[in-house]
Amino acid sequence: MKIKKNDLVQVIAGKDKGLQGRVIAVHTETDRVLVEGVNRITKHTRAGGQRGVNTGGIQVQEAPIHVSNVMVVDPETKKPTRIKTRVETVDRDGREKTVRTRVAVRSGKDL
Repeated sequence: MKIKKNDLVQVIAGKDKGLQGRVIAVHTETDRVLVEGVNRITKHTRAGGQRGVNTGGIQVQEAPIHVSNVMVVDPETKKPTRIKTRVETVDRDGREKTVRTRVAVRSGKDL
């Protein structure tokens, strides 16, 4: 999955189209991401058994959104962009090491 935690993303499809937010969590097994302030739902919770722990009521929280409905925001142009991976070989202490870097297609800047 090309989207990581703490990436700034923009929703490109659905009821929250156009909104931007930070990725809170990534669920790779279901291809979904949790974005701050996007796809908010109301959840009705029951009062807990212990005193004062959970009072119950209606809570508003984010629900996961499919990864195909979001795009990473380019740090330079502040517009959604695709991501490509640049592979470099770096010589460290006589050993060659492969380093992969995520790059924004729109501006060419590292993410």
